[in-house]
Amino acid sequence: MARVTDEIASNTEAIHQAMPFAKKLGLELVAAGPDEVRCRLNWSDELSGAGVGMHGGAIMSLADAAGGLCAFLNLPDGASGTTTIESKTNFLRAVRSGAVEAVSRPLHKGRSVVVVETDVIDEAGRMAARVTQSQIVLRP
Repeated sequence: MARVTDEIASNTEAIHQAMPFAKKLGLELVAAGPDEVRCRLNWSDELSGAGVGMHGGAIMSLADAAGGLCAFLNLPDGASGTTTIESKTNFLRAVRSGAVEAVSRPLHKGRSVVVVETDVIDEAGRMAARVTQSQIVLRP
């Protein structure tokens, strides 16, 4: 992801420009700061998987986008960007309607790797998934 400015970190449209897949997915930015990023994804039939609920790939994509932004907002000086190098998802319940919100928080802010944990919460406040990802720090 290109270097995100303060404007991008507070504006859904700017996130869509910096990360076009987020627009395709329908991601909405709720809040963004170095300590926490919140993104929302509304239910739609296009995001369902075999009639069992929101597709796991949609949930993982939401978490990856939120976690990537969180990692980006925690880059060390001199870094130019970040990209996911590892991601682990535990699915805990199906999401069959409404929306989910990804809440990303940094676990480790290193010189070469940033590790982020993201909880995906349904509208009833129940955890639908937990994602831990490692983001490599890119340098010019």
